[in-house]
Amino acid sequence: METVRVWGMRFASIAARALLAVFSLAAVLVAVPGFAQPRETLGEADTVRVTVFQQPDLATEARISERGTIVLPLIGEVELNGLTPAQAGARIAQQLRNGGFLVNPQVNVTVSQTYGRQVAVMGQVTRPGKYALAEAEPRLTDALALAGGITPTGNDVVTVLTKRGSPEKREIDVAAIARGDAAANIELQNGDTIFVERAPMFYIHGHVQRSGSYRLEPGMNVMQAVSVGGGITLRGTLRGLKIHRRTPAGQVVAIDAQLTDQIRADDVIYVREGLF
Repeated sequence: METVRVWGMRFASIAARALLAVFSLAAVLVAVPGFAQPRETLGEADTVRVTVFQQPDLATEARISERGTIVLPLIGEVELNGLTPAQAGARIAQQLRNGGFLVNPQVNVTVSQTYGRQVAVMGQVTRPGKYALAEAEPRLTDALALAGGITPTGNDVVTVLTKRGSPEKREIDVAAIARGDAAANIELQNGDTIFVERAPMFYIHGHVQRSGSYRLEPGMNVMQAVSVGGGITLRGTLRGLKIHRRTPAGQVVAIDAQLTDQIRADDVIYVREGLF
């Protein structure tokens, strides 16, 4: 019966994370590219189209890099970050003239897709990195989906660091989003950092079927932990179980464990051999 309970609990947790991944991906798929609030100047990850009058071979569509530049035929890399489209056109025209490629080029720069907010997603995600969000009101799930979702070793509670006025740190339970808590799916701001920590783990060894480290689910007790390890071997016993736990002072103490005792992060459970 305990085995059914623990596997039911694990299945619910896995299902919640899977539902969150689907929800996040759907949010990205239905987003309308370019719907972000328009900005007067160009910035990183904006996609621009450059056309030169009567020079179709020079037409280029490119995304502005992290350095704030794009690469164009003939003149190579050009910095556009912080310029208006008109200023960008003037700079490209000047470089075409200075390079002796055209006498009086007429350059037009338009924005085909703009990204209003840049966020960093770090830690236990599939693709950590910096991402540009196209949505007008980008949410936490949008950023997590772009980063490939939380890995199996990632915690359900993520940290969001923001610089809105004074720096702010928020702890968000993403599993609550999968359960329908829309308020937990917060709107992100430019420059936010999302960090997904490693999920709490416990360890079990001795006379169990599968010794090793396992994800600690909320409220898990010793009996459930033993079940996750496949149960005891023919030579094992549930009598005399020990939990090795690190104290706040950093010492490791051995605790006599009962099957109903709740376990904590980084606990090491030892199942000894039965005496016959």
